[in-house]
Amino acid sequence: MKRKWGLLAGCLALVALIIGAVVWTQSRHTNVRTAPATHNRLTKQDVTATEVKVKPWGKLKHPLQLPILMYHSISTGNQLRVPKQQAVAELNYLKRHHYQTLTTTQAIRALTTNTVPQKKVVWVTLDDAYTDNQKLLPTLKRNHQHVTINVITGFTHKSDHLSLAQMQALKATGRVDFASHTVQHLDLNALTATQQKQELVASKQWLDQHLHQNTLLLCYPAGRANRTTHRLAKQAGYRVALTTTEGVAQLSQGRYNLSRLRITPGMNLTTFADLIRVTNS
Repeated sequence: MKRKWGLLAGCLALVALIIGAVVWTQSRHTNVRTAPATHNRLTKQDVTATEVKVKPWGKLKHPLQLPILMYHSISTGNQLRVPKQQAVAELNYLKRHHYQTLTTTQAIRALTTNTVPQKKVVWVTLDDAYTDNQKLLPTLKRNHQHVTINVITGFTHKSDHLSLAQMQALKATGRVDFASHTVQHLDLNALTATQQKQELVASKQWLDQHLHQNTLLLCYPAGRANRTTHRLAKQAGYRVALTTTEGVAQLSQGRYNLSRLRITPGMNLTTFADLIRVTNS
């Protein structure tokens, strides 16, 4: 009998222990749910501290003078090829002297609104989309700079020109954007209006489709165009167009007739500095 009472007492004690544990657990979870979660709340100071303050663009008193630099191949061999060492030195010069290298979108905004993100700005362009343009990427990344490459869309299968995959990889870096240099790089002045339209429209469509963008810039092959070209460029959806006429770009030249500054092999940094120096205020 004593043995039975002992077993019964032991069972009752165990039941009491289990019930006590359950009650304690429920009470603990209730406290967690009802406790104010002040540690998860964002205060006004927290929100203010996380806001990204973007400096507004400044309005100029006088028409913008925009240096648009013109490169082609980053190599050696002729007057259209600038050695990598020289091109890198020029990009480094821009960095040291506090020039902001504009994207196409920024350049269009600057020209059409007469505003700038900072006092010194420059637009770096490379024509024809040679594969050796990729040599500049490490410098662009290191300096946080940007360039625009003008693509001959019918040449993307050629070994010395950027392929679509290479362009997509460059675009993904955020350091390069792409514009039209037509389909076959023909002299537009020598073409009929129908032929010109085909060159302008087809190249834009190719870039828009394959690079998932709205291509706003046209660069004329050999820099040549006529009034028909200007009209067709506007109709095709381009906002601005570049020539090879030597000089600093200004909106007074016309949106579809902008001048550029040719960078030639062997140019020293003193000449380079003089070439891009403008006074904007």
